[in-house]
Amino acid sequence: MRWFDELDPAAEREVHELLVAARDADGQPEEVTAPAGGLHLLAHDERGELAGYAHLDTSGDAFGHQVAELIVRPDHRSRGVGTALARALADRVPGKLRVWAHGDHPAAARIAEREGFTRARELLIMRAAVNDDWPEPAPPQGVSLRTFVPGRDERAVVDVNARAFDWHPEQGSLTVEEFEESEAESWFDPAGFFLAERDGRVIGFHWTKVHPAHPRRFGGEEIGEVYVVGVDPDAQGGGLGKALTVAGLRYLRDKGLRHIILYVEADNAPAIAVYSRLGFDRYQSDIQYAR
Repeated sequence: MRWFDELDPAAEREVHELLVAARDADGQPEEVTAPAGGLHLLAHDERGELAGYAHLDTSGDAFGHQVAELIVRPDHRSRGVGTALARALADRVPGKLRVWAHGDHPAAARIAEREGFTRARELLIMRAAVNDDWPEPAPPQGVSLRTFVPGRDERAVVDVNARAFDWHPEQGSLTVEEFEESEAESWFDPAGFFLAERDGRVIGFHWTKVHPAHPRRFGGEEIGEVYVVGVDPDAQGGGLGKALTVAGLRYLRDKGLRHIILYVEADNAPAIAVYSRLGFDRYQSDIQYAR
């Protein structure tokens, strides 16, 4: 088991093959290339085959936690590889370490309990069938909705995002440069990115996303996502969040999608209530463990 600051091309191929094998078995992770930056931990078996991989984001989240993800190749599970990776992460980061477990897998829970990790955060995935009864968006008086204009609206969106998510470990730290990187992705669709304006100032947004079909994810169908809904705190409480959400839902429905998902913190009861009234039900959870 070795740590690397950077992966050479051969190691990148190994990690890619492991991540593809994991996605074929579990439907996760969505990305099958090693993340840029941070540290990489590779665990090989006695034959030299990559049995497990962990990535440590050393830049940390907005609250100073270093955040890791670890994945064991499906045909190497139940052999202690996950435990060894968890111990190596804990040794590397004695304090303020968080580790994601996607899907709230029982094996991950057993390793966490055995190695002294506790459940610190639950990211809930909710899903809804598209609904012909979703109403026309009804923004508050004086507020208009329009779609995103690339090259013009980036700074306004990032500023609203920072105010709306100053409490969030990841989302609140979004920069213009990171946003522009997302714009370059093949899935980015400005026609599915809705902005709310009052007196010419952006006060909220709904960023939608479409995931390609994969046989092990969400029933094997192409699926839409309520990717991010952000409302400036000064504009909250008048139904703007619901209006933005419905605008995106109707757009995804009109693209011919059958189901839509979203991610929400499990302790965000007001948001869960709004989404439940729009037809969303709890689907699965991702757990972040703390050491």
